[in-house]
Amino acid sequence: MADRENFMSNAEITANDLILENTTLFKMVLYAPKIAKFVRPGQLVHIKCGESLTLRRPFSIAGADSETLRVCYDVRGKGTKWMAEQKPGTKISVLGPSGNGYTIYENKKALLVGGGTGIYSLLSLAAKYKENAVVTMGFRNAGLINSVADFESFGSRVSVITDDGSSGRKGFVTELVREEIERGGYDIVYMCGPTPMMANAIKIVNNFNLDCEVSMEERMGCGVGACQACVCKTMLGDYKRVCIDGPVFNAKEIMWQ
Repeated sequence: MADRENFMSNAEITANDLILENTTLFKMVLYAPKIAKFVRPGQLVHIKCGESLTLRRPFSIAGADSETLRVCYDVRGKGTKWMAEQKPGTKISVLGPSGNGYTIYENKKALLVGGGTGIYSLLSLAAKYKENAVVTMGFRNAGLINSVADFESFGSRVSVITDDGSSGRKGFVTELVREEIERGGYDIVYMCGPTPMMANAIKIVNNFNLDCEVSMEERMGCGVGACQACVCKTMLGDYKRVCIDGPVFNAKEIMWQ
């Protein structure tokens, strides 16, 4: 369970800009000190997207300081379309920080594995591990590659691969995972991205007997554990609620097939 209860806050948008031209990827910065000062890497916030939509939308927190927090999102439906239209100065209802975050270890080397919008969950991890983190990311094509400079600003080394090879190397992020682990020196692996991607990468990690934490991506309803719409099956045969039991789990807890 999460360490603390969620706060409800009318957060003020201070920035809401495209991350990358010719895409639908945005970064929103929110002034929400009541929430921001409690954020741990890997946690979520749930945003109310206008009056016409009942359910909040969940987002990984890409970073936070004592007063502001950042969420990155892709415009995929009515909720995120509404978010993309909001201007600085607008106040929106935010619930959080919710769920369990990543476990942070001192003086250990971490491999961060991301795909799609899952890469944004890893930004706050890189900020903690700095030069002790290596980041591997997979994208569909070179036109979607983003946030490399953000990861590198923390001192982390970054490797990128694309499905179509337009970045210079064709393949999937699992190839980078295998290469990095075979190179050795890692103590912990963290992942966030599409479930099939993580399931394939976990097989590699398990072959090397490394500890691994994953942030699960599931559609959410209430965001507070009541509706049980966002469950994932565990190795014990029961179900865990991603919104409050996760989103971060030990990879060995999850039933991947």
